[in-house]
Amino acid sequence: MRQALLALLAKEPAHGYELKQALEAIFGIAYPSPNIGQIYVTLGRLEKDGYVRAVDVEQANRPNKKVYYITAAGREALETWVDEPTEGPRVRDEFFMKLVLAPLTGLADRMALVNRQRRHYLSLMRDLGELAELAERNDPANRAALLLIEGAMLHLQADLDWLERCQEELQ
Repeated sequence: MRQALLALLAKEPAHGYELKQALEAIFGIAYPSPNIGQIYVTLGRLEKDGYVRAVDVEQANRPNKKVYYITAAGREALETWVDEPTEGPRVRDEFFMKLVLAPLTGLADRMALVNRQRRHYLSLMRDLGELAELAERNDPANRAALLLIEGAMLHLQADLDWLERCQEELQ
């Protein structure tokens, strides 16, 4: 959330509700709608860390609002985030730990674990397919939302393929 807010503020100053609306417009239904309380808490932390500064803006017939601006330190933190590669594949996989260790305890059968995990992944895949259809119907021009869903589906497909490999190797 921190980097997303900094990125939006690097584009232009905004207040919390504008940031929430921008995130919703950019990512659509593919990304859970951010909680406004979480946005303001994050903005407060960013301000405390010196990454943003807030300016009170008077409004006629309404309470004042805080407009947030990115600082030089915030821009530097954002540039660092953009330049760093994102974590790659996970080696410490919780399911794999279960798959290898649970049978040693006598609590589970490997194939039962694989089948249960496969059903779970297929259920998630169905849910993502429905989400993709909904996103396509509601906002077909929002390529970011559709790409996010597609990426999640491709990761799930890779996990399903890996489960097949585990089943072949560990029978």
